[in-house]
Parts: sequence; C-alpha cells; structure tokens
Amino acid sequence: MSHELSRETIRIGTLVEGGPGTANYIRQILPHGFESFSIYFWQTLGETDVKTLAAEVKETLAGTGVVISSLAIFGNPLEDEPKDKLTLAGWKILIDNAHLFGCDLVCGFTGRVRGKPIEKSLPAFKKVFGPLARRAADRGLRLAFENCDMSGTWQTGDWNIAHTPQAWELMFNELPMDNLGLEWEPCHQMIKLLAPMPQLCKWVPKIFHVHGKDATIQWNVIREYGVHGGKPFALHRTPGFGDSNWTDIISLLRFNGFKGSIDIEGWHDPVYRKELEMTGQVHALRHLIQCRGGHFIPNPV
Repeated sequence: MSHELSRETIRIGTLVEGGPGTANYIRQILPHGFESFSIYFWQTLGETDVKTLAAEVKETLAGTGVVISSLAIFGNPLEDEPKDKLTLAGWKILIDNAHLFGCDLVCGFTGRVRGKPIEKSLPAFKKVFGPLARRAADRGLRLAFENCDMSGTWQTGDWNIAHTPQAWELMFNELPMDNLGLEWEPCHQMIKLLAPMPQLCKWVPKIFHVHGKDATIQWNVIREYGVHGGKPFALHRTPGFGDSNWTDIISLLRFNGFKGSIDIEGWHDPVYRKELEMTGQVHALRHLIQCRGGHFIPNPV
C-alpha cells in the first residue's frame, strides 16, 4: 500500500474531528482504504495538546503510506468575542505545529465582521491573515479558505466571506500572496444554483484542498415553490449520491496540475447518516477512487 500511495497525486480521504479520540478513530476506519485524513477543529482547539495529538496520529499511520492532508479550524478569527480570539490562537498553533503532522496546509473560514457586507470585512481580513500568511510562508505552509457561506449572504453573516467568486477576487486582491488559496467543494456553489465546473476552470490554480461533498438540486421543488418558498430545494450529499460528475471534476484538477487530497466531508447526507454514516463514506471513497481512474498503475518499462 505504501508504495502505491506514494504515486497517487490526488488522494481520496476523509475529515476527522480533532481531539483525544482522533487517533483511535483513524485506527478504526483506516482498514476501509482512506488515503488521507484532514483533522479539523470547531472554533477552538479545546483541551487538545497538538503535539501529543501529532505523536499519536504519527504512530497510528506509521508504515501505512497514509498522510494527514491538512489541519483545519472553523471559527471567526476576525472578531473579538472570547471564542473568536481562541479561533485566531488556534490558527497560530496549527501553523506552528503542522510540520509535526507532516502536512503543509492549514484551512478554515476567513471569518467576517458580523452583520456587515463582505467588503466591510476586507480591512480586518488583511490585518489578520496578512501576518498569518507570512507566518505560514516562513514555515513552508499554505493556507486555504473553505467556501461555505454558513447561511451568510453578501450583505450579512457571522462566519465567512470566502463563499462567492466575487469575494475571492476581493480577498486575493487585498492579499495577493501565493500561499493563500481555497478549500473548495461543489456543494456550496450548487446550493446557490451556481454551476461548479466553470468556476473550477477559472479558480483551479488557487484551489489547495477539496472537500468531498456534493449536492442534489430538487428542481421539481424549485419549479413548484421557488427558492424562497419554505421547501428545501438543495440537499447536501455524500459523493456518489449527488448530482456532480466527479470524473469531470478530478479530470479537470489533474489537467491543471492539482496535487493534494479530496477529503470526504460526511455527516450531512440526509439518507446516509447515523448508523449509515460510514456506509456512505466508504461508498464515497470507492466512488471517488473510481472517478479518479482507480489506483495508480505504472506503465511498462
């Protein structure tokens, strides 16, 4: 497995929550064939000692060829509430310790100035992520921003500004740094009725990490009730159960030289959930590997 995985330029893995049980969770699901893991935290690192976590995970993955693709913290580092300050501290700790996990990528939300239009967050974004990006660059790391709107709009929100291409233009004009990019997935665009493929064509050079999450658009609901009619018209799905053509997505990533991981973001599918969660994730793993073209096979010499 180790030799084969070393030749995979696009790995298929899954997200794992960071905490005291992370290594044990990875140990249990490792036999399913996941090729990478993205370890994430929600708002704060909590009581987690990152150095201890890195040692435990390294021991668990020893000899497997499986890698930690990225570390992530999802919160709002631009504001001044206690948890916001802990989110910012978490970014710094993960940047400083990413090398212990053998990865070069830290991800999360940009944050935003709460209740204000996206452009009002740009000065705070530059003030916070300018130093963080330089801190990361000094350590050979990249930073990537998730494209989830967290129910925010252009005019208002609580968590993230990096959810539309227009915002990306503003962000990267504000901080034109090579080590700043995107953690992208088609789902968050599809639920806004944006076509993901044209967007991917334009933005693939800035995509550092991909979340394996899809969507199903219920056009019958839209035709009958519209998008503001109170009926859910878009469902978050695990890859293999949604509308996206992942063969096309991965082909486009390959064509443009993307190297990294597609890590499945589970716990959203309305059907494959609870006792069917890992059933759905393993199906997604196999589906995405198939869409990738299977496992790497060397050419004859």
